[in-house]
Amino acid sequence: MPDRVIDRARAALTKLPASAAATKATMSLIFPGAMRRSPSSAVSTPARQSIAYINDLNRLTASGSTTMAFNDTVTHRLNQWAESLQDLGPVILGENTAVTIDEIRESYVRKMAEHPTSADVRIEQVNMGGVPATLVTPKDVQGDRVLFYIHGGAYIVGGPGGYHGLAAAFATAMKARVYLPDYRLAPEHAFPVPIEDTFAAYRWLIDQGQNPESVTFAGDSAGGAMVVSVMVMARNAGVPLPAGGAALSPWANLEHTGASMFNREGLDRLNTKAGLDLMARTFLGDALPNSPEASPVFADVRGLPPIIVQIGESELMLSDAIRLAAHLGENRVRVSLEIWPGMFHVWHMFHAELAEGQAAIANAAAFLDQAITTALAK
Repeated sequence: MPDRVIDRARAALTKLPASAAATKATMSLIFPGAMRRSPSSAVSTPARQSIAYINDLNRLTASGSTTMAFNDTVTHRLNQWAESLQDLGPVILGENTAVTIDEIRESYVRKMAEHPTSADVRIEQVNMGGVPATLVTPKDVQGDRVLFYIHGGAYIVGGPGGYHGLAAAFATAMKARVYLPDYRLAPEHAFPVPIEDTFAAYRWLIDQGQNPESVTFAGDSAGGAMVVSVMVMARNAGVPLPAGGAALSPWANLEHTGASMFNREGLDRLNTKAGLDLMARTFLGDALPNSPEASPVFADVRGLPPIIVQIGESELMLSDAIRLAAHLGENRVRVSLEIWPGMFHVWHMFHAELAEGQAAIANAAAFLDQAITTALAK
């Protein structure tokens, strides 16, 4: 890991509030997956006390005392999802050399890929103008419809291989081919490379003669932010815009100033503010967290097509997703905001087990379907 990336990540941690001092004592507290580990005798007393507190909080959460209770399958997969990132913080900071960031990425994608994928789709690898990608095609495709899906993972992990199930669900619901660009990741390829790669893939799609009025965007977490950022980049470059977009649990403000970053701490099953601060600094490199391309709440969004924002009420990102929707609306973008009580980060991934996941996908697909219908009618 480059020394300058490690130094910036450490600097981000020094900016944590004093109340998080015990959390800073051990990097194993940055990610919820790591919080479930039993504390080592080598860990300092304050850190051990903090771990005990967080373990108590996890037990309350698992029992439904602080958040909505889920079935065993959902709870198990949520825990695996979080635990797949438990070594990311120490690796970024150079404090764990026993595992590499590529191994963490591979583990993360494997866990995401455990979500079931419909047998009624064809999955193939394609090249989108130099950007590798996955194409998911359902049995029934309506016209030349395309969904351009941007995966999440804090710009550091993730990839199309973990999204076959979700892409298949959208492909079937929308009767559309789904392209998933495999953009390069930070810290090796820091801001703005992941966004530029994604835009390049979209530009390639349009250059192939694809009608933009039959294209919609969707994305989750970092990909949810890029739904807006790539549209802005396309508009600024004179590339035709898609018909609409769906931002799912968007990571829309890397300053992390929304109230939910504090009052949902401990309720969010997948994220902590300390972890998000570290990942944001790792992605940003020398850029500021309020850079419009990285944080679309600060972007000039005038002239963008209709966008639906969906966010779980238990998420740390709740307030900033609401801010993104308000920002879009205040700039005359047609926007719909859905806040799902009790839902966690990108609950859509659990559509096979959660009725709320199925319903959220159906709502987003219906919104995008209407956006295409409206664009084609003009």
